[in-house]
Amino acid sequence: MRYVLPVELVEYFDLVEVKEENQELHLFLEESDKKPEEFKDIQLFSNGFYQSSTIADFPLRDKNVRLHISRRRWVDSEGKSYSRQWDLTAEGTRYSKEFGETLKKLFGHLSDTGTIS
Repeated sequence: MRYVLPVELVEYFDLVEVKEENQELHLFLEESDKKPEEFKDIQLFSNGFYQSSTIADFPLRDKNVRLHISRRRWVDSEGKSYSRQWDLTAEGTRYSKEFGETLKKLFGHLSDTGTIS
C-alpha cells in the first residue's frame, strides 16, 4: 500500500477493510495504536476513534477511491482527550493533498467545495 497511499497514512494508519461498490473503491483506515510522539511526556490511553472522515484520492484501475480515515482518541488519567492533528486534505477540499495538487495543476483553481473552477 505504500505505493498507493499518502506517506502519512502508510506510516501512521492501518488498512482495516477494503470494499468495492459500483465504480468506487473504499479503503478504511484506522490510526495505529502508537502513542503520539508529541505527547510522550503524558501517560495516555487509547480511547477509541472519532467519527471517520472521507476524502477522495487518485483513481485506481478505473475506480474512484474514497479513503475513510478514523483518527484515534487518547485520554490521560484525568479523562482529558488528546489526538494528533493531521493535514491530509488539500486546503478547502475533501481531496487528498497530492490528488488536489494534481487536479489544480491540470485544471486550475479548486473551489472551497472541492470542485474545480
